[in-house]
Parts: sequence; C-alpha cells; structure tokens
Amino acid sequence: MFTSWGKTALLLGLALGSGAQDVITSDTAFYGQSPPVYPSPEGTGLGDWASAYTKAKAFVAQLSDDEKVNLTAGVSSNTGCSGFIQAIDRLGFPGICMSDAGNGLRGTDYVNGWSSGISVGASWNRELALSRATYMGQEYRKKGVNMILGPVVGPLGRVALGGRNWEGYSTDPYLSGILVSETVKGLQSQNVATSVKHYIANEQETNRNPTTDSDGNAVQSVSSNIDDKTMHELYLWPFQDAVLAGATNMMCSYQRINNSYGCQNSKTLNGLLKTELGFQGYVVTDWGAQHAGIAGANAGLDVVMPRSSTWNSNLTDAIANGTMEASRLDDMVTRLIATWYYLDQDTVFPHPGVGMPSSASSPHEAVIATSKEAKPVLLQSAIESHVLVKNTDNTLPLKSPKLISVFGYDAYAPLKYDLSNNFNFGLDRERSDLYQNGTLYVGGGSGQNSPAYIDAPIDAIKRRAYEDGSSVLWDFTSEAPTVDYTSDVCLVFINAYATEGYDREALSDTYSDAIVTNVANNCGNTIVVVHNAGVRTAEAWVDHTNVTGIIYAHLPGQDTGRALVELLYGDSNPSGRLPYTVAKRPSDYGALLEPSQPEGQYQYFPQSDFSEGVYIDYRAFDKDDDIEPQYPFGYGLSYTTFDYSDLKISKTSNASSAAYPASASILPGGNPRLFDELVTVTASVKNTGTVDGQEVAQLYIGIPNGPVRQLRGFDKVSIKAGSSASVTFSLTRRDLSTWDTNAQEWLLQRGTYNFYVGRNSRDLPLEGTLVY
Repeated sequence: MFTSWGKTALLLGLALGSGAQDVITSDTAFYGQSPPVYPSPEGTGLGDWASAYTKAKAFVAQLSDDEKVNLTAGVSSNTGCSGFIQAIDRLGFPGICMSDAGNGLRGTDYVNGWSSGISVGASWNRELALSRATYMGQEYRKKGVNMILGPVVGPLGRVALGGRNWEGYSTDPYLSGILVSETVKGLQSQNVATSVKHYIANEQETNRNPTTDSDGNAVQSVSSNIDDKTMHELYLWPFQDAVLAGATNMMCSYQRINNSYGCQNSKTLNGLLKTELGFQGYVVTDWGAQHAGIAGANAGLDVVMPRSSTWNSNLTDAIANGTMEASRLDDMVTRLIATWYYLDQDTVFPHPGVGMPSSASSPHEAVIATSKEAKPVLLQSAIESHVLVKNTDNTLPLKSPKLISVFGYDAYAPLKYDLSNNFNFGLDRERSDLYQNGTLYVGGGSGQNSPAYIDAPIDAIKRRAYEDGSSVLWDFTSEAPTVDYTSDVCLVFINAYATEGYDREALSDTYSDAIVTNVANNCGNTIVVVHNAGVRTAEAWVDHTNVTGIIYAHLPGQDTGRALVELLYGDSNPSGRLPYTVAKRPSDYGALLEPSQPEGQYQYFPQSDFSEGVYIDYRAFDKDDDIEPQYPFGYGLSYTTFDYSDLKISKTSNASSAAYPASASILPGGNPRLFDELVTVTASVKNTGTVDGQEVAQLYIGIPNGPVRQLRGFDKVSIKAGSSASVTFSLTRRDLSTWDTNAQEWLLQRGTYNFYVGRNSRDLPLEGTLVY
C-alpha cells in the first residue's frame, strides 16, 4: 500500500533521479513514499490478448539485441508524427506513428478540430462520446497514426486553476471513467491505439518538470503525496475503467508520486497497473519524462519518448552485468508488439504517418481524413458542450430579434491559421487569463488540434440574421463599447484560457468582467457566452439584473458558432451539464484553488500533499455545507422542465453480498468479480414542459463512512413534451465499495446506503435507502 504522510520531513537530498527512490532506507519520515514492487510483471496475454501475445512472442524471438533496444525508445523523426518507433524492415514491421492530441490530430491538414475532453464531460452523453471517438479514430487511421496520445483522465481536476483540466472530462472519477471507457472503445474500434494519460496523480503544471531556480539551484518536480485509499477511490478509478475497456497504452506522467518519479515508480507501474489491473499493454513516457536508466525499466517503464542516451546499449550492458534481467527487455518489446497485433495494425493499417506533413511547407500526400458522415457528430458534440446556467424569464431561446449586438474579443475567428503556426495557433504557451486573438475553441499546448475550418460565433450569427432579416452590430475591441439602445439582445463573448505548461492565474479576469458589466449597464437583455478551459467564476456580474442569460460553452471545436446559434434560437434544446462545481468566489475552493509551490525546507523538493483525500470538488462542498456553490456539479438548464418519481431500489438476484469480492483470475481491469452487478435502481422522468428535450438523470450514493454523496450513475434520455421515460442504473460491487487499505481489497460495508436521484448534486428529489 501507499504510506500516509508524516509531519517531519526529510530534506530529500537523495538520488531520486537515480531510480533508487523505491528503496530509500532513511529512518526519517517524509511526506509520501511508495513501497517497492519488483519484479515487473510479464504480460501473458490475459483475456482477449492471447492471440496478440502468441504472435508478439514469435516476432520478438527473431530480434537481435540491438533491434530490441531500438524498439524501447522512439525518435522525434521527420515523419510529422509526434514520435515514432523505428521500423524493422526485414521482419515487415513498418514502425509506429504516435501523435497528439486527444481531441483531434495536431499539425496536419484535412482533419477536424473536435470538441475537447471538458466538452465531452459537459455532454454527459456516453453514446455521443463513443460516436465522437469512432469518427475521430477514422481520421487517425487514414493519416497513418497508429496511436493517439490520449484520451486524458489525469489531471482529474483536483486543483481548480489546473492548466490542463480542460483536456480531461470531469472532476468526478465515475463520470470520467464512463466517458474514457467509451472513448477507448470508439478509437480502438478503428484499430487506433490509445495512450491514456497522464498516469497518475498529475494534478498541476507548476513544477511538473525539474527546473533551476534564479540562484542556479536544481529544483525537482513536485511530488503528489497521496494515500492508498484516495489513490484507488479517486485517481486510479478512471484509469481502471480505461484498462477494462481495452486500453493499449499508458503514458506515465512528469511529476513525482510519493517522491518517486512517475515513470520509475514501481508501485504505480508494477504494482497497481500491471499487477492489480492486469494491464497487458505497454507504458510510454511523456516526452522527456524519463529520469532514470535501468531503474526505470525495472520499475515497469517499457518505452521512452524521445530516444535518450540513458538506455541504448546500457540495457544490454545491464543484462550482462546482472542489474537487469533479459526477460525484462523481452517483456518491454513484447508488450509493444502485442499492441500492434492486438489492433490488427499488421493487416489493416496504412503506412505509418502517411498523411502527416513533416513541416508546414514539406511535400506530402494529401490524405483527406474528413468525411461527410462525421459532420452530424461533430456538430452534436459541439452543441452538447454548452451548459445553460442562467435564463431569466426565459429570455432564451431568442424570438426573432430585430437587432442583435455582439461584443467581446471571443466572437470572431483567429486572424491567422495555417500549418506553420498550428502548434500554437496564436495561443501563446504562456500563463494567461484570457485569449484575445479570436474565439477559444480549444486550449493551448499539445492538446491543440487542427480544424478543417472555424465557424466562429459572429459568422453563424450573421448567417442566421440573413435568414431572419435581422440586423447585427458588433464591437470586438472595446472594454466599454457603445450599445444601441434599440438592441433586442446583447451577446457578450469572453473566455477563460488555459494551456499545457502553466497553471492558470485566476478563475476570472477584470478585463472580461468589465466588458460584461459595461454592456449589461446599457442593455436590458445581456447574454454572456464563456468559452472556458476550466472553471470560470462570475461573481462580478452573475447577479446583475440585466444579465439574463449565461452559457458555459467550454471548448466546442470547429463548429462552435453553428452549435451556439442552434441553441440560442431553440433549434436545439440545451442538454449540457456542468462536469465540475462553479463556486461563488475563488476562496470557496480553499486549499484546492491553487497548485502547490516550492517553499520552506522543500524549496528544492516541492511537495503537494493530497491531505483532503477524496474530498475534492462537490465532495468538498458537500462536506462543508456552509459553502453554497454558485452552480453545483451536474447543473444545467433546459428550455423545458422535468419531474422525477417512482424510485425503486433492488438487489440483483444471486449476487454475492460478501464483504470482499470472490477470488478470480485477474483480467485487464482487475478482478472481474468487482464488476458483478449487485443493485439496480430505476426511476421515472417526465417532461412537464412544452418542448422536447434531453434530461440527464443522476444517481448519487451515500456510502457508509464516506462522502455525503458520490456520483454512481447517469442516464441521458430524450423525452418528448408531456411524455415520460424510465431511467435505469446498474451498480457494480466496485460502485458500492470502499478501498480497504489493510485487506488491500474493495470492501462492501455492512450498513445503510443512501440513494439520491435527480437533476444535479444539490437537486435530488428522490431518496431511498438499502441495507447491507
């Protein structure tokens, strides 16, 4: 297990980079440590991996030592791929192309810019997540990209100002787990490997990598100090769902975990991932995240990106001198090749990187990966990215406005976009609160994607105005714009920017707030649209009398304008729900607002203590019920209304109610008995309004000795006006259990379980209990 933190700390003047971190023998306690888990388990072909392993072992048996070593380290080649595993021509192995990002390809042409992870989370739609991933996977395959560097479930979103929270789905592990599972299935149905990242507890960008301070002193990466129970119940949960769904690769993270670098932590790699979860794929470093040589390989790392001088012939030297077993090298390569066979990439895949230009101006084959069939899914994923949180007196949908006035820096398309600046797309990789070079359809950094076009809000509004005979005025540059007093509606577009490499400075900014306030002071019907890469508070104007509508649009992808106009005019009914909690003020997030900083005796070995345990986001707000959120987790409005009734809770017949799951052979995802269905919950939802709509029915459970409520089910249903639908939630043993650190098992406790069904984490009209 993981040991908990102490309050006396060792000044970690230790050779952490040497890989010996798992066998520290100091008698001085320090904040977090992981026990050693050796040797690294060999992949054996569990579950449906058997055939792939048979083929892979036969392949590896033909390799020379040098060829094996070459396969354990990729290169940053001129193929246009983010990374490349070199070919072995004599055996017909063409190599493996790996590329960003988890929401669409980056750095190429003829592909779509899909909605980001946070938008998928806002959709609460597992079927849409599957369809999105399937069509996105088709594009990767057509371009010859063997492995997508995504999806993302780490960070989970522990820190409200986290710079990469937008790449993941939600602050809730259950919601994230369901959506990552569907994403893995969809992508891999197209024979594209998934690299689920960033494994694990990677919750801030600040000090994610070693650095040097202003005095020239080396500063190690931040250490995520986390206990065993929290690890299982929160951070490991969605990764487990990804493995259960068949994920073929895990990308280990930059930071340290209990003072051991993530790519050489034997507990998380050998112990949790490869043993407890039965993972049969391979582990690859995030780019430049290798901090040890042979110790990393022994701890469970399989492939390094990009190639470094640390391995190479050192691997065979280590085998010769006995510091590494030959079987470990064989297993590293077997896991890699087994993934290639597992996805039939030996028979159905184009040449690796065939459609990826090596530079913006380089000659390359025009491989068109976009398709007509994908367009409805692209649009729907953008539509369901939007969450309507305020709609005073039903100001929306719009009703044939004569004059629409549009304000704000986020309404128009970026002034430049071509492959030469695609990586940044004008999104400078720097810490910032807002992005003032056009509408924010995606965040910054390696999660950036390449749109086939950008349909900006102002473009879509003008098209609709043409159809309706409306007039449009606009001002994208003024902080205090002039407002025509005859405006029927004023639309204000602002954003909240985030990027890889930096955590955000604040949850709001005074410039954007001033635009909203100045417009609202002069326009009685002001609707604010926020393209937000994470939580964005609205304390400066949320209660302004003239702010009649607020939409959190998140990062919808290239169809951002078209999707918004469909919602504004009622062609589509809003159905998005918040995948996080919006506080009334930043201080309400408490210690989880900002990333940890190096300080005091830990200035060279930064520590981030996850001492809150599982109490992040809505769990924390529910624990301290004196703090009322502005908008609770799961919240969102519709143009219709829904009522709930007829809650039924029943135990599944013949399901074991034993305290611990029955012993069983481990399969990918862990003990299969964890996923036995124990309880079924049903309820009825009626559309009591006059408009057809989708409702997200949510199930929360109060498990004994745990948080007040935890999400354990959701069902998004389409219901015609005046009609009803039944929603069903099937609960597994894991859903009802807590992690027993002593038994190292999931424990089904004896006691009363409270069940809640409703609209969001704070609006749950149906309640019931079940006793175990």
